[in-house]
Amino acid sequence: MIAALLIAGAALAHASWNVAMKRAGTSGTAFIAATLLVGVIAFAPFGVASLASEPASAFGWLVMALVAGSAAWQLAYFLLLQRGYRLADVGVVYPVARGVGPLLSVIAAIVLLGERPGPLALVGALLVVTGVVVIGVAGARRPITDEGRRSRGIRYGAAVGVVIAAYTLWDAAAVTLAGLPPVGYYWASMAVQLIVLGAIALRAPSTAVESVRAHPLAVVVVGVLSPLAYIAILYAYQLAPVAIVAPAREVSVVLIALAGWMLFREPHPGRRILGSVVVLGGVALLALG
Repeated sequence: MIAALLIAGAALAHASWNVAMKRAGTSGTAFIAATLLVGVIAFAPFGVASLASEPASAFGWLVMALVAGSAAWQLAYFLLLQRGYRLADVGVVYPVARGVGPLLSVIAAIVLLGERPGPLALVGALLVVTGVVVIGVAGARRPITDEGRRSRGIRYGAAVGVVIAAYTLWDAAAVTLAGLPPVGYYWASMAVQLIVLGAIALRAPSTAVESVRAHPLAVVVVGVLSPLAYIAILYAYQLAPVAIVAPAREVSVVLIALAGWMLFREPHPGRRILGSVVVLGGVALLALG
């Protein structure tokens, strides 16, 4: 029950910050670096307290490597996704990434973590992936006739999906097998991400400042809700199998899809609703399995 509440809360927070960023119509390195700065400051009291509660002997090369690895996977996700969006269509990259990511996460959880979800849970995971792809395809505003652009979108989407699965398994192992505290662990990861992206953003300081000045509310909303959503998922990993949590968290895609239709008048509401029903059906099976 607690894991389900954490996943639901994370989905709501994840959808909310995505809607805020979409409404602002911005992204990019400077914007993300600004949101990381907000997140590091906002969660500093909790992150520092969480790490301070751990015995000094708990901090060693393994912990440093896990934090650095988490930051590296998250940065790879952001940079690869941004490049994919520049070189291909969002309507191809997004659904492929959000479909491949949870699917590989489930497979990896079974193979690497030794999890054994039941048949209902496996069917539910497959339904979630299918529904996410239907929703993502519905987000395409125009048909894609450039086959080269389409193939690039599939390649980048698959690559992003691999990264999603990688950071899912990496972070799940950190908070379960290594027993690291979710708040302190992810706060430290954000701090490392901020150092890297901040250094890149400061190459053009005027652009970074303008990004904050133009969208201060979006910076704050994303900066607080994005880490809040992910920390909730990290806690869920400690209570439920990764093979269940990873696909179940994709319920946020349903909320984003419906918000895109109702708030931004995005196309194909029928496909969005159909995909949402499929995702929710899959999540129900995950709960039963």
